[in-house]
Amino acid sequence: MSSTIITNQSFVTQMREQIEYPQSGVLSKVLLKNQVCQYTLFCLAANTEISEHTSTRNAIVKVIQGRGLLILSGKNIVLEPGVLVFMPANTPHALQSDENLTFLLTLSEKVANIN
Repeated sequence: MSSTIITNQSFVTQMREQIEYPQSGVLSKVLLKNQVCQYTLFCLAANTEISEHTSTRNAIVKVIQGRGLLILSGKNIVLEPGVLVFMPANTPHALQSDENLTFLLTLSEKVANIN
């Protein structure tokens, strides 16, 4: 069981204690949310696929556990512990997990281009 914390205060959690793999599919937990960012833990069962989609926000994926593949604008990126990926807003991406896979997804506001 998890709860979303909306705060401007400090926040501490032990990531290992937050990981829960579903029997199939995806389990996501919003760990923290404020006016600028949202931090969501994703736990994917082995052999799960997320079809291509986009987000209106910038995103960072930080892999914690497991292995998978991120297809980002047609490029294959191997996901394994320690990998960090930045995805600009509106970038097409899809995902598949080879084994149980956990990552932290950080969504942030898209910054306007300044010329």
